[in-house]
Amino acid sequence: MKTYVLDTNVLLHDPQAILKFADNTVILPLTVIEEIDRFKKDQSETGRNARQISRMIDEFRQVSKLIDGVALENGGVLKVAIYKKELIDKLPPDLRDDHGDNRILSIAKDLQENSPANTVFFVTKDINLRIKADTIGLCAQDYRNDKVPVEELYTGTGEVYLAKEKIDQFYELGELELEAEFFSNQGLTLINEANPSQTALGRYDSTKRKIMPLTKVPKEGIWGIYPRNREQHFAFDLLLNDDIQLVSLVGKAGTGKTLLAIAAGLLKTADESAYNRLLVSRPVFPMGRDLGFLPGDIEEKLAPWMQPIFDNVELLLSSYDESGNRKRGYRELIDLGLMEIEPLTYIRGRSIPKQYMIVDEAQNLTPHEIKTIITRAGDGTKIVLTGDPFQIDNPYVDSASNGLSYSVERLKGQTIAGHTTLNKGERSALAELAANLL
Repeated sequence: MKTYVLDTNVLLHDPQAILKFADNTVILPLTVIEEIDRFKKDQSETGRNARQISRMIDEFRQVSKLIDGVALENGGVLKVAIYKKELIDKLPPDLRDDHGDNRILSIAKDLQENSPANTVFFVTKDINLRIKADTIGLCAQDYRNDKVPVEELYTGTGEVYLAKEKIDQFYELGELELEAEFFSNQGLTLINEANPSQTALGRYDSTKRKIMPLTKVPKEGIWGIYPRNREQHFAFDLLLNDDIQLVSLVGKAGTGKTLLAIAAGLLKTADESAYNRLLVSRPVFPMGRDLGFLPGDIEEKLAPWMQPIFDNVELLLSSYDESGNRKRGYRELIDLGLMEIEPLTYIRGRSIPKQYMIVDEAQNLTPHEIKTIITRAGDGTKIVLTGDPFQIDNPYVDSASNGLSYSVERLKGQTIAGHTTLNKGERSALAELAANLL
């Protein structure tokens, strides 16, 4: 049996972390509980997590004494460890200051010295604290339960080499049955094994166990936008399919994630009335130094944050009319109730029925925040998550632990979910050059 000593930030990141170490012993230093108490009044996600973990520990307390150990449902044991002054004196002189991190390290070190070799692990999301722990001989780990290495992230696409007859059959019948198994709604490129220049694009339908053709883009485009590469064809197919209720688009800057999503959303709401409204939202995280408080009412305060959305909508509106005249400005769409642009701050507690909802910059959200958003979806609502795991402004997540990557990996293969990774930048030659080389 192994022993895991948890740092405060692990619980604030995932309140359920106590239950995710199988049938091993989980140690919470009393200092951790004290630090959690400082966050419980915050109205942020961290504050909500702090209150949740406090309630959980209180429930365990009613089962048995925490100092002796409480049996968990997964077969593990939860214990609270008390700091003693003599423990910190055993640490190197540089780490003997009496503050939270050093107290936690001293408890982990004491457990290591009184346990069999290689059975005690210190778990923290603080990089510098892991370095300190490693320096004093502790086995330090990051909390990896919700991590998805970005290089292993499901791309949502694949290639299949077939005989020419099979591809001809796909074009003729509009479907193709294959024995091979793919993920539901995976975009596939069918390639002639004798002549690789002959290809066809399709999407795997797991309910029919067949490869189906992609949704055709009208000759006038989708609000003036045409797919420029294979992945954008796959993306539009997912975005325009009402049976797929959750779509995630991942890609570097300039690949068209947000533009494609908004174009499809406008088509589905303003033109086809398949949804009552297009709701575009994004988390509020600054890049670089924050400007501080902004003047004006809530709409004026949010304008700088929502400007990237306005830019995309204006581009679509200016290119929609064949005669070169704009049909509507985004303000008119908002006034008509066809579109709403808002931050994610106030989404908790809402129910969002029959709306086409786009969550931009989703890589800045935690897995729990993504869950909160998706569980707001009412009947007939479609949610589109877009983002770039390599452009994260939230200091509490990274490319492997953000909510966007987490949802892609956890929901792959579900019949009502689809994903596409966009690789080729289409914004401009300069933007593509910067994304690749800078």
